[in-house]
Amino acid sequence: MAAGVTSGTLATDLTSVPHGPVRTVTLTPHPDTPADAVHSIRARLQRYTDGTLAVMYMIDGALDRLRIPQARQARVAERLWQHTCCEIFVRRGTALAYHEFNFSPSGEWAAYSFDAYRDGAWLQEDALDPGVTVRRTSVTLELDALVRLTRLSPMHAGDALSLSLTAVIEDRDGVLSYWALAHPPGKPDFHHRDAFVLELDEIRN
Repeated sequence: MAAGVTSGTLATDLTSVPHGPVRTVTLTPHPDTPADAVHSIRARLQRYTDGTLAVMYMIDGALDRLRIPQARQARVAERLWQHTCCEIFVRRGTALAYHEFNFSPSGEWAAYSFDAYRDGAWLQEDALDPGVTVRRTSVTLELDALVRLTRLSPMHAGDALSLSLTAVIEDRDGVLSYWALAHPPGKPDFHHRDAFVLELDEIRN
């Protein structure tokens, strides 16, 4: 994983104070699912003291060779991971429980709560709406989303977090490629504990 730090803030419309610098990370494809049309996928993430995670995904490549969902009205939707979408997995510290968020370039989104590995359910709660926004050129797609941690639980707002940032890319032939910060051995598995490699410190008063 390539990681770095950049100055400034991500969600400039937020009135809350950033907690720590912007984190910049690079996703890599699973070795069994390369995607020649994609040159790179990066993500920038910042935590805010009000319990918000602001994240931006940047996909660079030959976008005309990819299937990218067309813009639709923002809504909760299932199975977004069957097509091009960006994802984030959030775990409090070393807990078994975690949450998954899917962000589609269509503006649709989904959230899931898991008590343990793949033991969970779809959350149909409009309050979790991440406000997905997308900017696109012929070679770059940028997707912004906000994860309101306080709407998961009060403890999420300030606890140490372990994160996994991922993406599913569908090419024009319908073939899927799986990108992540880290890939455990075996087939692509975003839920695997070893994929949660990005650590955020707790917020202390």
